[in-house]
Amino acid sequence: MTYLDKTIEAGRKGLRSVVDAIYPPTCLVCDARVEGDRALCGKCWGETAFISGLVCDKCGVPLPGESDEAELCDDCRVIARPWVQGRAALAYAGTGRKMILALKHADKTELVPQLARWMARSGHEMIDKVDLIVPVPAHWTRTLQRQYDQAELLAVALGRISNRPVATDALIRTRKTGTQDGKSRDARFANTSGAFRTRRSLADLNILLVDDVMTSGATFAAAADACKSAGANDIFVLATARVAKDQ
Repeated sequence: MTYLDKTIEAGRKGLRSVVDAIYPPTCLVCDARVEGDRALCGKCWGETAFISGLVCDKCGVPLPGESDEAELCDDCRVIARPWVQGRAALAYAGTGRKMILALKHADKTELVPQLARWMARSGHEMIDKVDLIVPVPAHWTRTLQRQYDQAELLAVALGRISNRPVATDALIRTRKTGTQDGKSRDARFANTSGAFRTRRSLADLNILLVDDVMTSGATFAAAADACKSAGANDIFVLATARVAKDQ
């Protein structure tokens, strides 16, 4: 490092100290003071349920026990998933749920970089196999209302981290599907069936579909079907958070 580089770096550190003194960094989730930017306080970190250990190879839901083989949950044994493999970074509970809701409904887009880093860690084996990252889009009316699409933001951030191309325009949601809350599993699949179409050929490409939350997998299934119709090869799915059965 040259003398000029050292001087510039010292200036940056000094400026950072001044900014921190005026605007001390706070937890990404609550207002507690933390040591650095984009960090969680001890309480919120303790309430963050990262998904690790044995998981269903198709949908990423945590499974009991240990195994060296790929295992499936009860749902994935009976539901035909139109994708090869699926993972999620967090359980949709505690801090994970708070972060997702803040991103979707409170304009907390500053959460995206950290969530994307956790997703990259959880889905690294799948990411290594794909040619293109594709977000599962919201309907244009929802995007207009929020001024952003959270799945798109997550996919773009994930692409930067993983050095994989991202196609934010590959899929379009052709109709409003409304909330899936309170619907049965079959109703969720019926509600999203045929809700997506592609805007480009995906011939012979391995695709990673990205969304914020996976519950039944119905939305991912509809998006994967559309990708398959456009010629995609293997499809993988990655969610920020996974809703477990007892939620």
